[in-house]
Amino acid sequence: MKASLRTSGAAALSVVLMLGVSACSGGGSGGSTPGTGGGGSPSTPPPPLIQDLKNQPPSVGALAILLTDGSVIIQAAATSGTDSSGRTGAGVFYRLTPDANGDYVNGTWSRIASPPAGYSPYAGASAVLADGRVLLVGGEYNQNNYDIPFAPSALTDMSAIYDPKADSWTMIPAPPGLPYIGDVASVVLPDGRFVFGTKLGKQMWALDPGSLTWSQLPAAGKADDFAEEGMTLLPSGGLLVVDMANTPHAEHYDPSLGHWIAEPATPVGLTSPTDFPAGITYGPAPQQTVGGVTYGPGPPGTYMPPGEIGPAILRPDGSVFATGSAASGQTGHTAIYRPGAAIGDPGTWTAGPDLASGDNAGDTSADLLPSGHVLVAGVSGALYEFDGTTLTKTVSGPGGSNPPPAFLLPLPSGESLVLVAGAVVRLYSPTGTPQAQWAPTITSAPAVVSRGGTYVISGTQFNGLSQAAAYGDELNSSTNFPLVRITNKASGHVVYARTHNHSTMAVATGAATVSTQFDAPQSAETGASTLVVVANGISSAPANLTVN
Repeated sequence: MKASLRTSGAAALSVVLMLGVSACSGGGSGGSTPGTGGGGSPSTPPPPLIQDLKNQPPSVGALAILLTDGSVIIQAAATSGTDSSGRTGAGVFYRLTPDANGDYVNGTWSRIASPPAGYSPYAGASAVLADGRVLLVGGEYNQNNYDIPFAPSALTDMSAIYDPKADSWTMIPAPPGLPYIGDVASVVLPDGRFVFGTKLGKQMWALDPGSLTWSQLPAAGKADDFAEEGMTLLPSGGLLVVDMANTPHAEHYDPSLGHWIAEPATPVGLTSPTDFPAGITYGPAPQQTVGGVTYGPGPPGTYMPPGEIGPAILRPDGSVFATGSAASGQTGHTAIYRPGAAIGDPGTWTAGPDLASGDNAGDTSADLLPSGHVLVAGVSGALYEFDGTTLTKTVSGPGGSNPPPAFLLPLPSGESLVLVAGAVVRLYSPTGTPQAQWAPTITSAPAVVSRGGTYVISGTQFNGLSQAAAYGDELNSSTNFPLVRITNKASGHVVYARTHNHSTMAVATGAATVSTQFDAPQSAETGASTLVVVANGISSAPANLTVN
């Protein structure tokens, strides 16, 4: 949960400018070649390990989402003031578009539509669906009211879906009989349904993306409530969670059986104790109509938060790197999970390396780099890379008390977008390259496209080997979907074609043939070009293409 908004505005900016870069960073300036994961040629100095974007949005929040056309939307800082339209804070969103060379460091920002007045969620669930739309579900806070104990507007049961083509939002009715959603563990299943586990119980709900209706899923065997837990999608289609109330145990869900399977205890503690042992009161939620949909009322109650945990990321070797929270001033641990041979079998745990002394990953962000390393943000503001064995600090934190939180998002360029909430947007350029077998492959693609037309492309591993981003329970920004990048051979200019109707949202699909549709952009330059499919920052071999 987000118990407080730690630092914002000018104070956060003054802190982030002190961010140190470790000795492994390079000099120079500029972005990296799209899809290579950063770095430069032997004759060119590599770009800085981390740098500020040349252009900054008016406000920086704690959530960034990659769209299927290669652009990124971010939420404004939850504490920002009123803008010219009258919307404030979490009701404001901005869109980052890379430049003509595909570089994000030189990208430009534009304002997008806000959700209907009355829904300004902060710290909720989010996802990009297989049709390319963006889903926001619930919210620990709403309408810029961040009180503890919770205000009546908190733990909202509202949800909305954003259509990037139409730049419009549609409100979604709440699951029947569920008065509160809040910040929930969630995932998009391989079949495209969005699923979350209830914050105040053991129920699971699935949203049909076509009808935008909810149905309750069977969830037999769940050991504890879903509060503060995060879901990691496994190659089998199962869902792994590390238990919070049932610590130090874990469990995984088999969607085909609707049943939870007990896992062994983690070898080290990954959770921290609650900051609110007496609980936090919530409600009563009022009845209100937002965007034509009526929500509430909801009864009062007391939420007993179980503590915090860190993000968990599936790696290309099939293991899950799970990071841990810790009490203030103590050191966070990590653990490595390896799934069982079949989806019904429990897996195994081994201890991983600790974070730096006194740092932990409680309620922070992580993403997967093209090299297979996991990039993790500590509560100190430091960034770490896990290479499968060691955990190395690559960017130092700013120091001082209450550093601004960092949010990490993998980009199709192979870089990571770093949001320092309330302060600045940065770009992390990692070293290292992916293994060849991790890349998507194209088996069928059009040779000629006309701008504005829609086409089908198929091949393997279009969704990548991982969801590639995690943030504990809330602020989800998974990128396990294909992007299509078109490069004009004469100019070298780059455009991303909006993809949609992916055949699957599974990860690590191996040799199975998968497909997606893409819209040839009106902005694409005509003539001889190349086309690649990009998944989690790793691009396929190019296919020749003529754009008319």
